[in-house]
Amino acid sequence: MARIGPGDLPLTLEELRVVARYAAESAQDVLPLFEAEHPDDGRPRAATQAAWAFATGAERSMRQRVTALDAHRAAKAATTGAARHAAHAAGDAAAAAYLHPIAQATQVGHILRAAAHAARAAELAADDAPRLGDRRIERDRLRASPVLVEVLRRYPPAPDGTGRVARLMAALDTSLRRA
Repeated sequence: MARIGPGDLPLTLEELRVVARYAAESAQDVLPLFEAEHPDDGRPRAATQAAWAFATGAERSMRQRVTALDAHRAAKAATTGAARHAAHAAGDAAAAAYLHPIAQATQVGHILRAAAHAARAAELAADDAPRLGDRRIERDRLRASPVLVEVLRRYPPAPDGTGRVARLMAALDTSLRRA
C-alpha cells in the first residue's frame, strides 16, 4: 500500500485491479456497438484490452493512459450515439487503473463511469430506451463485488450531473452504497 497523506484514502493494487475488472466488464459488453459502426478503428478494443491486462495482473503502465485517451478520441469520431458511448466506456475502463486515492467525488467516475456509458450505449442502441439503461444499472449493481463496494464507499458520493450518463452513474453509486 502506498504512503497515505492528508486527504488520501487507503487503496491497494489488488483493489485497483478489482475496479479495473468491473470497468472492463462493462466496456466489453458494448464494444460490439462501436465495432459494428467502425470496424477498422481498433482504439476502443485496445483500451479494453489494456484494462483487462491490468485487471488480470499486468503492471499499470502508460498503455492504460494512452489507450484511454485514444478510445475517447474514437468516441469523438463515432457516427452514432451508441458507438460514441461504447468508445467512452472503453476509454473509462482503461482509465480505471488510475483511480487516485484522493477523497474527491470526481474519482467515483474511475469506478463507475464505464458502466454508466455502457448503459447509455445500450439505451441508444435500443432506440433510446431508458428502461434498458436502468436494467443494466441494476445488473451492474448485482455484479459488483464486496471489494468494489467497499472501495466505492471510501469516496464521497458521485457528483450530481444533468446528463443521462451522470444520472446513470449517480443511480448506480446510490444503489451500491445502499447494498
